[in-house]
Amino acid sequence: MMTNKTADALLFFRAWLSAPLRVASVTPSGRALSSLMTAEISAKTGTVIELGPGTGVFTEALLQQGVAEENLVLIEYGEDFAAELSLRFPTARTIQMDAAKLRKLPLQPSAPVGAVVSGLPLLSMPIRKVHAILEGAFSHLRHNGAFYQFTYGPRCPIARPLLDRLGLKAKYIGYTLANIPPAAVYRISRRRPRRVSDRTHQDLSF
Repeated sequence: MMTNKTADALLFFRAWLSAPLRVASVTPSGRALSSLMTAEISAKTGTVIELGPGTGVFTEALLQQGVAEENLVLIEYGEDFAAELSLRFPTARTIQMDAAKLRKLPLQPSAPVGAVVSGLPLLSMPIRKVHAILEGAFSHLRHNGAFYQFTYGPRCPIARPLLDRLGLKAKYIGYTLANIPPAAVYRISRRRPRRVSDRTHQDLSF
């Protein structure tokens, strides 16, 4: 009899075979990476948007962190993944769509988004698409909200010029070797606007 983990692995592998640039890995993320991705999120975070949930590994971790299932908005491009997510998390809001169109997503203003958790392979995407994803995410995030992204690469997967253009900053959260492959997690958030006195001082300095 096939276990849930085996079924998830096969579903993930088939998705990777059909679209290797859209699916970040040949296997779902492990428990260590899931814990690292969701460590700063809790029931107090409020609404959480998850981009590219796949088989729902990060989704399960969010629930374990205390996020209510009805406060989850799952954005999944793959038809098979979206169907499976709807079955597994029936009270979450699962939407099959391209994350680059996130800005057009209608959300209740009474439930501000506190975090966006991304399982998307940003390094394999065109810069314009990454720009659209980030712009859309921060159009929904409340002022102190954060965007969490993991990467298999040696540095933040979002280029500094793009962060500068959007007024964002990246902070390294941690790294785990207990994932296949090993991965790092970054928190992306808005930069604090400089005070008028700071700008004046800088303008007058030589």
